[in-house]
Amino acid sequence: MKQTLQLKLSQHLALTPQLQQSIRLLQLSSLELNQEIEQALQENPLLEREEPGEAIVYGGAQDALAHTRDEAPSSGEERVEATAEWSEEGFEWPSSGAKGPRDPNDENDVDAGELQAAATSLSDHLISQLALSQLSGRERLLVAFLIEALDEDGYLAQPLEELAEVLPPELIGEPDEVIEDLQIALKHLQSLDPPGVGARNPRECLLLQLANLPATPARELARTIVSDHLEQLASRDYARIKKATGCDDEALRVAQDLIRSLNPRPGAQFATLDTRYVVPDVIVKKLRGQWVAQLNQEAMPRLRINRQYADLLRRHRASGGNNLAGQLQEAKWLIKNVQQRFDTIARVAQAIVDRQRAFFDHGEVAMRPLTLREIAETVDLHESTISRVTTQKYLACPRGVYELKYFFGSHVATDTGGAASSTAIRALIRQLVAAEDGHKPLSDARIADILGEQGIVVARRTVAKYRESLGIPPVNLRKTL
Repeated sequence: MKQTLQLKLSQHLALTPQLQQSIRLLQLSSLELNQEIEQALQENPLLEREEPGEAIVYGGAQDALAHTRDEAPSSGEERVEATAEWSEEGFEWPSSGAKGPRDPNDENDVDAGELQAAATSLSDHLISQLALSQLSGRERLLVAFLIEALDEDGYLAQPLEELAEVLPPELIGEPDEVIEDLQIALKHLQSLDPPGVGARNPRECLLLQLANLPATPARELARTIVSDHLEQLASRDYARIKKATGCDDEALRVAQDLIRSLNPRPGAQFATLDTRYVVPDVIVKKLRGQWVAQLNQEAMPRLRINRQYADLLRRHRASGGNNLAGQLQEAKWLIKNVQQRFDTIARVAQAIVDRQRAFFDHGEVAMRPLTLREIAETVDLHESTISRVTTQKYLACPRGVYELKYFFGSHVATDTGGAASSTAIRALIRQLVAAEDGHKPLSDARIADILGEQGIVVARRTVAKYRESLGIPPVNLRKTL
């Protein structure tokens, strides 16, 4: 076989490292972007943040990159870098240590009541009550053992038989009396605050709370309903309940209100809440009669090139043999791509605001249909870029905080040949349900007919889908007495 050489020309798309970084930064949320920047600040000495009170250099890429020019920095400039334990004798209760006086200069110091409210768990709350009881040492240990078995809602999910098998050796008494001792300990636990704690199911939880209320006819009827007709109450089968209990509408209404006032999750108030706040990327304001989208300056990282390292690199550029040049280029790319990210978000947000002005003026019922392609054509970007920009990016306006993706939605045809946004239809369904008669709630078919009278052609199954997405129960569960 004869060997030959051939020349072939071909085209292919290659993503440069700078373009890859730009795409990655564009799809990050504000929190993820800050994490990315923090990592870059730790790894790259040529990159630094603007200190508070200094001039904002981030405003333009040219200003941010001007620090890498050959001019030497001014000579006067300085940079500033800136639980309980088991024992044979009994249960050892943790002591509350004394706290010294509050330091008025300590900004991290908070009120003692706030600290206690934040640190008190359900287990601590119950143990503190148990410490004041008159129970014997073994009885306390058994109750404390059951407290440790509670879930976050305050329920005892495991049967007593299973708990008896894992009792510590010092708590095991006579084999025939273990279950009986645990039942007695459970009664003590269920007598503690909050009412309903230690229940083994929702029915028992509600009954325990009703037992703590004053004896009234409404309480007795509520206990009967919870004990025997809780499923019928959940399904709003009032006729069967009235027939079984012999009560009238007024008595049933009072008993139902009493049951609704109970807490089916008594331990939830002691659960630790992981609150996460959304920092909007864009703020929409009305200026001179026009809605304008502006970048949130608090969400924009302020970056610049470190002048000292840049000047050091300029002085020793000819020597080579170091990686400062590569880190300088990476810092330039990051600053430019971060600015480009926010510029793109601002352009897309303004395009969305221009097309959804009716929403900002009148609310959800005025939302118009909008697609990614429409915005892509307006700002001259690809649809995939618009999808990245609108995901996990938030907009703050007088009506609230919304994800940019919220303003896009499918459309439903109208009798006039136009289109209505699915978001607007959901808002209309919510309004209709809020204004309905509780004795005769609107069915999905009736809601579809009402929307049809307003010129919006929508099927019953579509109304059901929108209603479920809004968390609105079906007609039989919305019926009231």
